[in-house]
Amino acid sequence: MSSIELEGVAKSWGDAAALHDVSLRIEPGSFCVLLGPSGCGKSTTLRIIAGLEVASAGRLRIDGRDVTALAPAQRGVAMVFQNYALFPHLSVADNITFGLAVRRVPAAERDARLREAASLLGLEPLLQRKPSQLSGGQQQRVALGRALVARAKVCLMDEPLSNLDAQLRQEMRRELRELQRKLALTVVYVTHDQAEAMSMADQVVLLSQGRVEQNGAPRELYARPQTTFAARFIGTPPMNLIALDAGRIAGSTIDTGLREAATIGIRPEAIALEGDAGAEVRSVEYLGADLVLECAIGSQTMLVRTDGRHRARAGERVGLRWASHDVHAFDAAGRRTP
Repeated sequence: MSSIELEGVAKSWGDAAALHDVSLRIEPGSFCVLLGPSGCGKSTTLRIIAGLEVASAGRLRIDGRDVTALAPAQRGVAMVFQNYALFPHLSVADNITFGLAVRRVPAAERDARLREAASLLGLEPLLQRKPSQLSGGQQQRVALGRALVARAKVCLMDEPLSNLDAQLRQEMRRELRELQRKLALTVVYVTHDQAEAMSMADQVVLLSQGRVEQNGAPRELYARPQTTFAARFIGTPPMNLIALDAGRIAGSTIDTGLREAATIGIRPEAIALEGDAGAEVRSVEYLGADLVLECAIGSQTMLVRTDGRHRARAGERVGLRWASHDVHAFDAAGRRTP
């Protein structure tokens, strides 16, 4: 197991800056997810850890060793790419052991590592097949196998499940997490999918425009978002962000008592369809177990997630209620207030 530390890491190409002063620590044996929208800097951060990009500023340490200036092969990391990068003319076995062969690892040791990885990943019956004869999930396992036989302490994954269908992605999330725990790997995983981050991670690093918006456990990001960006990005449906005017919900007479806040946030699941806050249903989305209502209060709209057995229709009036402890307050700059 190895820790990873980034200290003031920045990356720019001329006048275009991809990362701004990123500092974070990833604990040994943890599953860390770099999360954020396209262009936020998560893949650039991963490539700097791998050594595929050189940081413009800052230091990088792996297991306490400064690797900022080291080549990728000297960092003790393995990487799984989005497109798997398999050689179409090689068998599964040869794809998995290709890196070992290049490094002239003895044949007996290559075979032993291959058998171990194939057993872990359920690839034994497929070792003589070519990549074109495999399903997407099987190809993904082969790419993982290639990383495992390297016996690196750190495994870097760049959106490895994005090419799979929804059901297979869900299955592979569980398998990846179990494998990481079994092998005690330090994993850094890039995704734009918050469901992957929340279900797999010990640590989520949420990035926006090259900066760390929030860094912590999934429950922490969900329960106490530090910015309006984090509040909206984490959660399905996203948190309601409601503008205030002198403590009142904009366009209404409903007083929140929060004179210092510019915006409040309330999770859709924290709102009950009862109470004195009168609202008009604008639209209804039926999701089976859940029903999501878009409701208007004053000039603001709010999503309400309730039991799917509830019946509602657009145009009707409903009462809404929420507890004070479910209200998140943010200032005019979008930062959480105490």
